[in-house]
Amino acid sequence: MNQWRSWSAVAVIGALALTGCGREEGSEAGPEGGGPIDEAPATGEVTIWAMGNEGEVLDQLAADFETENPDVTVNVTPVPWESAHDRIATSIAGGETPDIAMLGTTWVGEFAATGALEPTPEGLVDEGDFFEGSWGTAVVDDVAYGVPWYVDTRALYYRTDLAEAAGVEAPTTWDEFKTFTEGMQAEGAEAGISLPPGGFDSWQYLAPFVWQEGGDIMNEDGTEFTFETPEWKAAFEYYASFFAEGISDPVRLETGEIEQKFISGDVGSFFSGPFHIGLLEEQGGEGFADQFDVAMVPGSDARTSFTGGGNLAVFNDSENRDASWKFVRWLSEPETQIAWYGISTTMPSVQAAYEDPTFADDPNLSVFADQLADSKAPPAIPTWAQVSAVIDQELEKVTRGDTTVDEALAAIQGQADSIGTGL
Repeated sequence: MNQWRSWSAVAVIGALALTGCGREEGSEAGPEGGGPIDEAPATGEVTIWAMGNEGEVLDQLAADFETENPDVTVNVTPVPWESAHDRIATSIAGGETPDIAMLGTTWVGEFAATGALEPTPEGLVDEGDFFEGSWGTAVVDDVAYGVPWYVDTRALYYRTDLAEAAGVEAPTTWDEFKTFTEGMQAEGAEAGISLPPGGFDSWQYLAPFVWQEGGDIMNEDGTEFTFETPEWKAAFEYYASFFAEGISDPVRLETGEIEQKFISGDVGSFFSGPFHIGLLEEQGGEGFADQFDVAMVPGSDARTSFTGGGNLAVFNDSENRDASWKFVRWLSEPETQIAWYGISTTMPSVQAAYEDPTFADDPNLSVFADQLADSKAPPAIPTWAQVSAVIDQELEKVTRGDTTVDEALAAIQGQADSIGTGL
């Protein structure tokens, strides 16, 4: 999950990265991990910080781990998302970290750069068990720090009644998507698609169009930003066309607004994660589940979507390293992840879990499972918060008609080059 952060926290992280997290001057700050983790039962106390709903309900799952490991106690500290980034940064600066912390996927690069995270022990889990895009969120400069715990990706929600009336089916290409959204407008929707016109985290909606064109945020070796490219230009122009042609509302709709406009038929479609299934069924009332459907995102050369979620990382200063990694490993087992979905409704990061009927037999959840096989995350670099903020700002200028796509891309490229990667 990519959550709010303050610039003060980013400044703290930058300072920590430069000082190597309190190492003596002249010491090497390369990634150093301990030995492998054995199969013996976990013992002692483990403290974990978890955010949002996951933090509120994790103790229910942790109780099962304690049953299987009678000599261990797991202490779960719920942390609100809005304060989590600052709290972790402060704990690193003060040398008072928990054993484990749940990290938003775009935070891993920042915190790994401080030297506070222990690299994932060799053999703890099998990288191939995870979705490629999800595993990539834990990797910084070819080193994995922790493991993906749960994943999130975006698919297309659309009103089936409006689509049927317009005579259109779920789109697979960019051209079909434009026709699809125009058709729903013709049947009464004020907006055929609701897209963020800019502002915080709008890049998450724009970047998939770039990936679908075969472009990326950085070059293959991760040394240069690649914003001034034909792929970025094509994605920017296509995205902006929905606003220029009046297909998407120029006003940004937040969670709470989008559901009501979708239920009323004012919005014909939008991109979101699996959590919206339950929200729409609950708020739409009896029978509304038959009025919407979910489909993979339409694409160009590919149908790539954005992937996020939550990762689990162990700190170098953990007072119970082995038990901490054993808990992380247990949380990564398919059976545990299936049980976790039943408690939290967060999607498993391990591919084998999707063979369970819970996902395989659900037409909407199975779409998200398919989408996860073609999903991608931004680069795990310490400066991503600053770089992505520039994209958000320039996208808003383009959708308002205040600047051209070429001018926006030049501005993004220039500022990103100035900010650097932080590695």
